[in-house]
Amino acid sequence: MPFFVLKKRSIIVFLILITVVASASIWLILNTGAETVFNQETEDEVREIHMVTGEFNATMPDGKEIESYRWDPGTIFMEKGEKVNLMISGVNGAEHPFSIEGTDIEGIVKKGEETIVPLQFRKDGVYRLICHTHHDKSQNGPMIAYIVVD
Repeated sequence: MPFFVLKKRSIIVFLILITVVASASIWLILNTGAETVFNQETEDEVREIHMVTGEFNATMPDGKEIESYRWDPGTIFMEKGEKVNLMISGVNGAEHPFSIEGTDIEGIVKKGEETIVPLQFRKDGVYRLICHTHHDKSQNGPMIAYIVVD
């Protein structure tokens, strides 16, 4: 085989290798802030914490109806490294698309259904579970729960 064909193949293999390494490096750099997802090992015990979607409503003296949506309980506590299944039951509201701030965790809680959110945090802190439908007062919120990791 001629020398220039071998050289061309070597250059192509080298360029592919460099591209793969560069892509992996960029991915790792961009995902360093991502926190916490469930470790699929089943050796450790997994604690269940139950939460529901709730609604408060009232009628003002002038007849105006007001309402507010909440996660109940509004604060949960867990240990750093602890494995938890957060079991959220949809009671009030058609659906609640959510995310957990500081992580890549997101999902939707639907009325009449249970959504299981596996958690395992590696850093202490307070993480907010935020409903994107009811994110502020104008949307009958804020619908925020706090996950305290200690």
